[in-house]
Amino acid sequence: MDQRDATERSGVRAGGRAPGAAGPAGGRDTPPGPDDRRRVPRTDTVLRDPRLVEAAGRLGAGVVKSAVRQAQERARSGTVPPDGVADTAVALLPRTAGGLRPVINATGVVLHTNLGRASLSAAARRAVQEAAGPTDVELDLETGVRARRGRTALAALRDRVPSAAAAHVVNNGAAALVLTATALAAGREIVISRGEMVEIGDGFRLPDLLVSTGARLREVGTTNRTTAADYAAAIGPETAFVLKVHPSNFLITGFTRAAGVGELAALGVPVVVDIGSGLLGPHPLLPEEPDAGTQLKAGASLVTASGDKLLGGPQCGLLLGDEDLVRAVSRHPLARALRVDKLTLAALEATLRGPETPTGEALAADPGRLRRRAERLAAALAAGGVDVRAVRSAATVGGGGAPGVTLPSAALSLPERYAAALRTGPVPVVGRLEAGRCLLDLRAVPAEDDERLAGAVRAVTATGR
Repeated sequence: MDQRDATERSGVRAGGRAPGAAGPAGGRDTPPGPDDRRRVPRTDTVLRDPRLVEAAGRLGAGVVKSAVRQAQERARSGTVPPDGVADTAVALLPRTAGGLRPVINATGVVLHTNLGRASLSAAARRAVQEAAGPTDVELDLETGVRARRGRTALAALRDRVPSAAAAHVVNNGAAALVLTATALAAGREIVISRGEMVEIGDGFRLPDLLVSTGARLREVGTTNRTTAADYAAAIGPETAFVLKVHPSNFLITGFTRAAGVGELAALGVPVVVDIGSGLLGPHPLLPEEPDAGTQLKAGASLVTASGDKLLGGPQCGLLLGDEDLVRAVSRHPLARALRVDKLTLAALEATLRGPETPTGEALAADPGRLRRRAERLAAALAAGGVDVRAVRSAATVGGGGAPGVTLPSAALSLPERYAAALRTGPVPVVGRLEAGRCLLDLRAVPAEDDERLAGAVRAVTATGR
């Protein structure tokens, strides 16, 4: 919501001027006359404003010119006075030259796919900034010759998963599985349980993904029960590997059976395990969620996972396991097309070696502390006339991780109309609708963002949106 929208909806012009008065960012109640329109300054004149000169160097000339033209149109329509064009243009400028807007994730979904999943730690953000210029990503500074790309990030990954003999990184989790299937199973068979033929989101289905690599799928078992004997009966000379997929975004309960990795490893062919959510080791709060280290120790040949889920890092795909298989995968021609850039490598290494991630902090957040935060915020907002109360809430992991697991949380409960207004405000806040109320769940909101969250709510209340 820009300054014009905020002031017009509140019924008060910027600067507190009375109706009919005009100022740099204010307007008037009478339509502009011909003389007013002639007084609208030329574009080149406005662009000489020192604030806009600085902004052009930071945001680009095109972005600044667009803001100036919008301000001129407002002056021609009488929304702002002619001498307020420069001020209005400055107010219309975006924070950055990019189109993505940072938001406060108050949905109660820790890893919200539509909001970019994991938030990077402060250490990872600093690493990305350091890596933005020229780096030694593929150069040995000691010898001056070419070096393995991302070698320090790969070393950090192996340090975190000692049971992995080798590691490789691609641009996302699906790419890790596609590259594995292409390199190891093109023209051959992949044996997979019918109960693990999942859809991974937005209409993308695992069978279609795998068949696109040139591999053939050999389905075994049933939706709810697949035994090691089912796999054994299907294995033959054309078998490239057995694939075990963690159905990370749904649960099958009741009369079920699934073969373990140890059982499959005894069948004499490579076992590839797609754990999905990216845990490198066991997590005390998520005992049912598979992790890379445990799967490799159980006999998996390769493990694939995503970096931007429970690991809490940037979007990337991780491959961990047998050295010969990782080498075959990483040297395949497709690996070049799926490789990650230096910024991803920097963020990944800082995530692996650095302090706790925002994802880890959100998962471990104390429900009592969340409740106290919600009560403090609700009391402060209610004192300002906001219809708000602190309520108990149930958060989820999200991002295709830990289906069925709920995390006790706390939220601010507001009238339903706040949902859209908060999403489109100067500081976008994304909550969720529940029982006719807008809930702002604090599980994934860092405590340092509490005042920004409260300010966004107050702004909506002030405008009456």
